[in-house]
Amino acid sequence: MSNLVIVESPAKAKTIKKYLGKGYDVVASMGHVRDLPENRLSVNVKKDFEPKYAIIKGKEDLVEDLKEKAKKSEKIFLATDPDREGEAISWHLAYILGMDLNEKNRITFNEITKTGVSNGIKAPRTVDLKLVDAQQARRILDRLVGYKLSPFLCKKIYRGLSAGRVQSVALRIIVDREDEIRKFVPKEYWTIDASFIPKGSRKSFSALFYGDESGKIEIENEEQASKILSDLEGASYKIIKLKKGKRHRNPPPPFTTSTLQQEASRRLGFPAKRTMKVAQELYEGIDVAGMGAVGLITYMRTDSLRISDDAIKEAREYIEKSWGNKYIPKEPRHFKTKSNAQDGHEAIRPTMPNLNPDNIKESLSSDQYKLYKLIWQRFIACQMSECLQDTTQAQIGAGKYIFKASGYTVKFDGYTVLYTESKDENDEKAKALPELKENMDLKLKSMDSNQHFTEPPARYSEASLIKALEEDGIGRPSTYASIISTILSRQYVIREAKVLKPTELGEVITALMKERFPKIVNLKFTAQMESNLDAVEEGKNDWVATLHEFYDDFSKTLEKAKEEMGDTKITLKQDETDEICDKCGKPMVVKHGRYGAFIACSGYPECKNIKKKLNTIGVKCPKCGGEVISRKSKRGTIFYGCGNYPECDYISWDEPTNEKCPNCGETLLKKKRKKLTLYCPAEGCGYEKTSE
Repeated sequence: MSNLVIVESPAKAKTIKKYLGKGYDVVASMGHVRDLPENRLSVNVKKDFEPKYAIIKGKEDLVEDLKEKAKKSEKIFLATDPDREGEAISWHLAYILGMDLNEKNRITFNEITKTGVSNGIKAPRTVDLKLVDAQQARRILDRLVGYKLSPFLCKKIYRGLSAGRVQSVALRIIVDREDEIRKFVPKEYWTIDASFIPKGSRKSFSALFYGDESGKIEIENEEQASKILSDLEGASYKIIKLKKGKRHRNPPPPFTTSTLQQEASRRLGFPAKRTMKVAQELYEGIDVAGMGAVGLITYMRTDSLRISDDAIKEAREYIEKSWGNKYIPKEPRHFKTKSNAQDGHEAIRPTMPNLNPDNIKESLSSDQYKLYKLIWQRFIACQMSECLQDTTQAQIGAGKYIFKASGYTVKFDGYTVLYTESKDENDEKAKALPELKENMDLKLKSMDSNQHFTEPPARYSEASLIKALEEDGIGRPSTYASIISTILSRQYVIREAKVLKPTELGEVITALMKERFPKIVNLKFTAQMESNLDAVEEGKNDWVATLHEFYDDFSKTLEKAKEEMGDTKITLKQDETDEICDKCGKPMVVKHGRYGAFIACSGYPECKNIKKKLNTIGVKCPKCGGEVISRKSKRGTIFYGCGNYPECDYISWDEPTNEKCPNCGETLLKKKRKKLTLYCPAEGCGYEKTSE
């Protein structure tokens, strides 16, 4: 009889099977096999939140197959991912397969390599029930909030809306930033920029107006700037103070889940969900030419900065071989993990530090190569020597005024020969100043005053939102991808030019939540709730008591909101239309029902006139002046026709526009070729306009 090893995914099963060899049957559970059924609450709040688990729909045959394999096996090992979620999956599998939880049948792999798998299989333990309780508490808490709050939102706004414990806070952060932007009042300010040439040199350098001997002068308007420029006419310029120094820049630490998502967003443009999907693939195993299936990175859900001694040794050996001894610091680098971090796993690093991404590029997809290269470079760089820079700061006297100039040159590139963090790339560019000395006379090359206005705070990008969530203690790094994905898919937020902007729907939901459920969207309260849930994992809190602490107050707040709001409905501006009801004369509005959006009279229930919602494109019909709408053929192809059909039979496969042909006056159509082209459909005209 063989030993049965159960993991989550087929890719992971294939890689582990390679290392375990004969005597082991490695199979995949395809993630969770048992969960709270989706079509009901599935939590008995009157019996201390007793969960009512069931086999996930569609996995019945898989479960039966696992049971058959378990009967024929000498020993069963539960090898799901080494985190809370993985521990819960193992616990559910143990229940389904009738395993003894007192037996040591749980194994974990921080990395899926020969060493990692060998070490894991040699160190079985019991299922950690504290981790299971922590996962149960989060799962039940999120189910309670979602299933109790979502119907309330649907009733007050429209069908299909959802609320979540953490997603609601993330949405609030984005909405609050939008409020800041709206309320922001730009403030005018001016700068004076000068360019000087040192005596005996041809190389110029830039300097900024600072102030005078009494301190910095803020230039608030053009009049003030002009007065300073007038005072400087005919002035002589001299270096009155020179400060030279050295700057030591240490490499950034290896990646955690959060910093990997942030850097992949900034540098690669990857959404958090995409980053985690690719990282999972790299962890579970890739077929590498000449090597077979191999896990390329350590476990990617971690907030620890710990690195194994073996990995550090391999990295230092690779650095010495590739760049030489001067690129290795005297002592290995170790990084301090945050006090509230879970230190169960190492930082995210390559399992084989000497495996250069370029050597296996042909075996990886484009996304896998990009992310592996980012992880590999960051890890190798974290063990390299510091970057040394010579810095210069100069004060330039000009009568009673002072200008300042600063710059640096790289004396030794150190880790930057391999990797520069994206935020460092956005710092001022390295600018070398010419050789300067105190009391050196300077020649003025040019001087200009420039008007500026203060900028409002920037909208959040995925990277900056993840950073804010982490700093505020909202959610956990492993949940950031799903949080952002949810608020985008629900259209509470849209991605616009790489930043996150709330929709009217998102703002209305947040306003309602702030008014009626202030605790749910309170950052400090949510962060404390996260800490309470973490305490369950540490064995400090009882999971049932933690749920009571939250839910007992929440349920009262919900009942109060229902009672006070009664039948009040919130209508969104985006759902208002210009159409008038042909039965009673009141405006028509967009409603959202079980089968999608439709148009109804705002006078409901007195007037029950409804119409099918049309997808107008904002263009008038060339034949009758009605609204052109987009439709789909039976094969799913989009075409355009008049909304007054069948009275008007206008139809076009290409999208009409509001532009007219300058030759014949016909409505121009839009066609996407290599470049966007507007063309005239009139026979014999031939007019075309292609965008640059």
